[in-house]
Amino acid sequence: MENEINALEENNTWSVESLPLGKKPINSKWVFKVKYKSDGSIERYKARLVIRGDKQIEGFYYNETFAPVANMMSVRTFLAIAAGKG
Repeated sequence: MENEINALEENNTWSVESLPLGKKPINSKWVFKVKYKSDGSIERYKARLVIRGDKQIEGFYYNETFAPVANMMSVRTFLAIAAGKG
């Protein structure tokens, strides 16, 4: 877990912030996974800190959700046009 937190801090993907007045922190939990090599031996142990999204309330913790998804055919067409135009 310590290695994972250090990696987040080194990559500037994590920073500790103070909580705004009147707000409660969202629970988090550690998820552990064992990564295996192709021969079945253990490659490494992986730890991730995840937010308990099931505890969030719409309108209180967030207002909207948006997950952009690109159609692969659209991406290929765009890349073909861009490649054709140099």
